[in-house]
Amino acid sequence: MLSRVFHTRNVFNCYKFIPKPFPLTPSRTAACVANEAETVELAYASYESTSDVENPATPPLIILHGLLGSKNNWNSMSKAIHKKTGRKVISVDARNHGDSRHSSQHTYIHMAHDVMSLLQKLELNKVSVLGHSMGGRTAMVLSLLCSDLISSLVVVDISPIKTSPQIYSMGNLFDALQTVSIRPGIPMSKARKLADEQLKPTISDLNLRNFLITNLIQTNTGAFTWRVNIPALKENFQSHIASFPSNLKGLQFSGPSLFIGGSQSDYIGKDELKDIQEIFPMADLVFIEGAGHWVHSQKPEQFLDVVCKFLQEK
Repeated sequence: MLSRVFHTRNVFNCYKFIPKPFPLTPSRTAACVANEAETVELAYASYESTSDVENPATPPLIILHGLLGSKNNWNSMSKAIHKKTGRKVISVDARNHGDSRHSSQHTYIHMAHDVMSLLQKLELNKVSVLGHSMGGRTAMVLSLLCSDLISSLVVVDISPIKTSPQIYSMGNLFDALQTVSIRPGIPMSKARKLADEQLKPTISDLNLRNFLITNLIQTNTGAFTWRVNIPALKENFQSHIASFPSNLKGLQFSGPSLFIGGSQSDYIGKDELKDIQEIFPMADLVFIEGAGHWVHSQKPEQFLDVVCKFLQEK
């Protein structure tokens, strides 16, 4: 695997987002759109090969992680998708997450424009996009604002229609993370153990605690902190993250779309397909048995098969 930038000529039409009033009007380029949305520079990892396995004729796949996640969570899956499909895969850190810049603004509109700006920088004029949870909603917004750019769309365990009650409990995680206090200068292994002990009274799920602790980092001074921007996420959660934007009504993405749900999750309902198709007319909805919200990590083989079959057919 090599990390390099794939260059092409890039001109594509997107919608200029104006919160109020409508209608939306086309802008000249993605750069124009991105500048108006006050974008931040996004960190990313590229999975590609110089061998004959890679298929340059297929659009790259952009992967967008969920809330409190990072591109690192998708490392193994990104490699597997690239190997199985021959597509270049680019896994991205959202603003206020991972190695990307922080901002006080955290909305799906801003996150979609961040991705537009990245694609402009990489000179990519056609991509497929896969997003999980928060990343899934970002991917949906991106496809609605910039449909000509998107070859196909994969949304993992999140809905544009309803909001799971479990989403609102996610807000409690910010408070739990903010209460963690670790003395500086100790080894990272010990710091992680202490963080786990402090989170345990509030968060009983060991897998969730381990997931959150992946965000613990040590600064140059030896102090420990969270790499996610907890204050900004907490401030924007109820009004901008927990639900799908309501002011995109009337827009559609008519390209191939696949919604993947976990059978044990309530983030997307089995009865929602008809309503989803009002926004994404070509959408299909499948459920992976035995999976919860983190479908890709709980049932990775089944998830890989479903995603790659869709990408190879569409």
